[in-house]
Amino acid sequence: MTEESPRSEFKSQRSHFSFKMKYNEIVKQLESLSSPENRQGMARFGINIEKAYGVSVADLRKLARKIKHNHLLAQQLWSSEMHEARILASMVDKPELVTEKQIEQWAKDFNSWDLTDQCCLNLFSKTKFAYKKCFELSIRKEEFVKRTAFALMACLSWQNKQMPDSKFEKFFPIIIREATDERNFVKKAVNWALRQIGKRNISLNKKAIAAAKKIEKIDDKTAKWIAKDALKELTSVSVQKRLSDAH
Repeated sequence: MTEESPRSEFKSQRSHFSFKMKYNEIVKQLESLSSPENRQGMARFGINIEKAYGVSVADLRKLARKIKHNHLLAQQLWSSEMHEARILASMVDKPELVTEKQIEQWAKDFNSWDLTDQCCLNLFSKTKFAYKKCFELSIRKEEFVKRTAFALMACLSWQNKQMPDSKFEKFFPIIIREATDERNFVKKAVNWALRQIGKRNISLNKKAIAAAKKIEKIDDKTAKWIAKDALKELTSVSVQKRLSDAH
């Protein structure tokens, strides 16, 4: 053993100790921000509150800004299984360090629509696997895993300014195919994806309207709801004016 080895080992132990303390401090802060009233409000919006503190997303974002990005800490926060700790994990993780395996593992843990959407918005959509996961997860049977695919489409439509229209056009056949899934958190995500893509620019708006009209012809109650709701927004005066002005 070299002379430097004991020092290196001590430094490693000290870093690990600090990391553990940081995690414990964050958990204490989450607990201090807990609110029974917020938990009740979350439940009214269909959010799973079994392991929730009742901390607002605004407070989580403030906390995330203090923590900064930390991949290892994100993994530990996720492992806590607490609802807000997992949302916070999506805010502080580093997209460039996220693997496909992590996306799959986290998606399998999803048990609420808001956790699904926050992870897609804050993290998954910023990874290099985002686009391919839209296709792969869209055929999965689990409700929230499948929702992930369409939440990702919506987030990419909103966030990724560089992605060409041709890539978004490939989402339309998937949206049409899955428009008959009557599960609440799937059908709303399918609708969200269609509307968000259609609000990206005037060209995609026309193609999203065409896709909605195809869905409208499907002899299915869920499909007709998705189409009607999407067409109402995509053909609205406000959306058409905004897209025309930007064209």
